[in-house]
Amino acid sequence: MARFDGRVALITGGASGIGKATAKRIAAEGGTVVIADLQEEAGAAVVADIVTDGGRAGFVRLDVTSESGWAEAVDATVSKYGRLDILVNNAGIGDNEPIEVTTTDTWNKVVAVTQTSVFLGMKAAAEALKASGNGAVVNISSMYGIVGSGVSPAYHAAKGAVRLLTKTTALGWAKEGVRVNSVHPGFIDTPILGDTDRDMLIAGTPMGRLGKPEEMAALIAFVASDDASFATGAEFVADGGVTAG
Repeated sequence: MARFDGRVALITGGASGIGKATAKRIAAEGGTVVIADLQEEAGAAVVADIVTDGGRAGFVRLDVTSESGWAEAVDATVSKYGRLDILVNNAGIGDNEPIEVTTTDTWNKVVAVTQTSVFLGMKAAAEALKASGNGAVVNISSMYGIVGSGVSPAYHAAKGAVRLLTKTTALGWAKEGVRVNSVHPGFIDTPILGDTDRDMLIAGTPMGRLGKPEEMAALIAFVASDDASFATGAEFVADGGVTAG
């Protein structure tokens, strides 16, 4: 398959987890991928894997909470590859406490990395995406941007905001040649789960297993591709059935 021939994608959090799998998937389908992350060694390793497999990839160091950092990352991408067609806002962090003990510092950090970064990314990439004539933004929200869980207030609030920021930007850009959609993963077997009891997560998932990063990458690639050319402002949920009940 070569759905992304001639297209350039910038992927935040591309050094691990869903971002890494997405970078490899888009590169395998002919795209040039730019991995934007703070993890320089891990990011370089992903680039090396892609190049070894015959793909095209590069790395930019990016603090997704920095407006100037975003401008530099987009400028570097366009300067090196001549264009930017796809933006995948994947970077994010979470919290795991009830609201009554959540500190303001935790709140602000989670919102900055998980929510504000999406705003900054779309703002910085707007001109290049519109110039593409066939731009696509995929914002990674969460099933917890749709339903609550009783804890993690900052994460839920940030991911819910990503969902609606996606919709309003999609409407604003609907006639500008840029589609904007959100993807909402459930429990995916990635490093972000940390020490979380995986058996507990599996028990709470109707399909009886965790999702795989490659499954999310396949969905993200679909949403970013012309196969989803009439979809904008939409939310694509892949959570093993958790939000169906």
